[in-house]
Amino acid sequence: MNSETGPELSVVVPVLDEAENIVPLVEEIYAALEGGPAFEIVYVDDGSSDESFEVLSELASARPNFRALRHASRAGQSAAILSGVRAAGAGLIATLDGDGQNDPADIPKLLALYRTEAVGAAPLMIAGHRRQRRDGIVKRVSSRIANRVRARMLGDQTPDTGCGLKLFPRQTFLEFPAFDHMHRFLPALMLRAGGRVISEDVGHRARARGQSKYGMWDRLWVGIADLRGVGWLARRGMAPEISEIKGTPDTGA
Repeated sequence: MNSETGPELSVVVPVLDEAENIVPLVEEIYAALEGGPAFEIVYVDDGSSDESFEVLSELASARPNFRALRHASRAGQSAAILSGVRAAGAGLIATLDGDGQNDPADIPKLLALYRTEAVGAAPLMIAGHRRQRRDGIVKRVSSRIANRVRARMLGDQTPDTGCGLKLFPRQTFLEFPAFDHMHRFLPALMLRAGGRVISEDVGHRARARGQSKYGMWDRLWVGIADLRGVGWLARRGMAPEISEIKGTPDTGA
């Protein structure tokens, strides 16, 4: 439900060939946010080859505050998230994966923590932490290795940077350097921008429908070059603390 001034929260969901998961997840998002802040849902179809965009188009025609974008061809998850955030109408963004493994019921918890902790000028990101993963052994092991390598190289102090469930200010995100696979490094980019990152435990569910799009090599070897690049950016980040002294205003007397 939107207020007259627009949504407070935009929920951005990237999808690739997830036609079977769209409607159940959308229904869960509406249920989780019912009675809460004014919100919108922004789905981004990253060039799916199945019926994903047809399903999204039907939802956009039938459901309030639901928007659907489509990439003409596959551009990657980071590009889909970026497109969704750029199109979002709210100042606060929640992201979650489109496969149904993130639980939308955790969004209000992240939002409550954000409202409590977002004090001062430094931007804040709330990052989900999936303590009980419901994935296959290959996915769990590859994610564990990738998280350890990333933490050692970047020192971002985030135990589960790959969790799709995150909450952050839209404007801060749009000021991050944009590159392929950037969604894997959002906590490090937030710290580079002078912000804070708080990890919060969230649920995780087994994939009920469809097939995973990622494997061992996606999480490890492909990310080595990205790690080096993000490490270079982090070492050269500029986020000085600024104080201001204001003179007495001229009253014209």
